[in-house]
Amino acid sequence: MSTLITGIHHVTAVSGDTQATIDFYQGILGFRMVKKTVNFDDPNVYHFYFGGDLKGEVPGPGSIFTSFPYGKQLKDGRHGKGKINTTAFSLPQTSLDYWVQRLDQYHIAYKSPQQRFADEVFIYLEDPDGLGLELVFDSKENRPAAGLNPNIPAAHSIRGIHHVELWLDHFEKTAALLTTVMNHRLLQESAGRFRYAVDDLPGKYIDILWDINALKGLSGRGMVHHVAFATPDTKTQRKITEQLSAFGLEPTQVKDRKYFSSVYFTEPGGVIFEIATSGPGFTIDESPEALGRGLMLPDLFEWNRDYLTATLPAFDYEPGRFR
Repeated sequence: MSTLITGIHHVTAVSGDTQATIDFYQGILGFRMVKKTVNFDDPNVYHFYFGGDLKGEVPGPGSIFTSFPYGKQLKDGRHGKGKINTTAFSLPQTSLDYWVQRLDQYHIAYKSPQQRFADEVFIYLEDPDGLGLELVFDSKENRPAAGLNPNIPAAHSIRGIHHVELWLDHFEKTAALLTTVMNHRLLQESAGRFRYAVDDLPGKYIDILWDINALKGLSGRGMVHHVAFATPDTKTQRKITEQLSAFGLEPTQVKDRKYFSSVYFTEPGGVIFEIATSGPGFTIDESPEALGRGLMLPDLFEWNRDYLTATLPAFDYEPGRFR
């Protein structure tokens, strides 16, 4: 029988200014723009898909970070319980010195490197909207790099997601969901941090931080909207949806996101989870070489292409000043 959940599929955040989002994630962090489309639920807003630097692969589950740039006028969110407060990106352990120098070069504020567990060192920083991020330098990160971004040496490029961090005050039901329905297991525990995973590898980890004194988190600019978990296909998606319902949750109907199909639900701690299929993938409407160049629309918005092209914010694709 197929494994129902294979790891993290993607993380989606809410950002502000379009150009600032491009400059930070593509320019400074070196992600590749994989898809430029719109929010399928609000087509007046872009949906950017950024992919990690993986050799010989079209970016897919585990390497994707996405953003809805709603504009600077959107109210700031607030870190706190009931939210994903940190999204961590994965790099080899040998890249620590490079990234300290790079962040210094572009005057990006960060906290000094810290040890977490035996195999990883991390740097905490925030994007221009205050989204909590970590660069995690993990001895288990062995995915080969493609060297697609000329600004960053391949050996030091971000490979993809490492983990997400949920802040919860009562996490027992969330833990039960992960372990009994979503085939995770508890790997490690330290200082109120509980790490769950389907496998002990970067891109598979879900960290729960138990903090009963934290304020309630608020949605808005600079916050994660949801984390998506990867499932192989529609059959496994249907099976896990049935199990989620039996667990007492209320998953949505399947939604066609063109590059994958999705089911959403709110887990017991209040965080939005998504179950996303691994295919059909990002080359369904663009070649690997052209990924992220054109405005790719779902069929239901194709009739409105001229209007959307004229009204969506213009931005510079090539942030070459970040070399």
